[in-house]
Amino acid sequence: MNLSAAVSRDMQRTRQINMYGMTEQDIREQYMESITAKFSGLEMVVMSILSDAQELGAMSRPEAVRKQLNVAKFILGEMMDQKVS
Repeated sequence: MNLSAAVSRDMQRTRQINMYGMTEQDIREQYMESITAKFSGLEMVVMSILSDAQELGAMSRPEAVRKQLNVAKFILGEMMDQKVS
């Protein structure tokens, strides 16, 4: 791998962590491939994430709320992409 590709990959990883608090691959592994997702569906996973965001809001943690909302939006986007495919 050349230096340019490595720098680009590192920048993308940093952007994802700033946006979600984790990488997109982490979201797929921790949320989208979870037991809840397998047995209850991704809709239930998103509802759970939104409930967590509400609790974080009640605890005055706006940065954590922002990241959780972005995780929920990422999953919804992936769901929409799956329906189109």
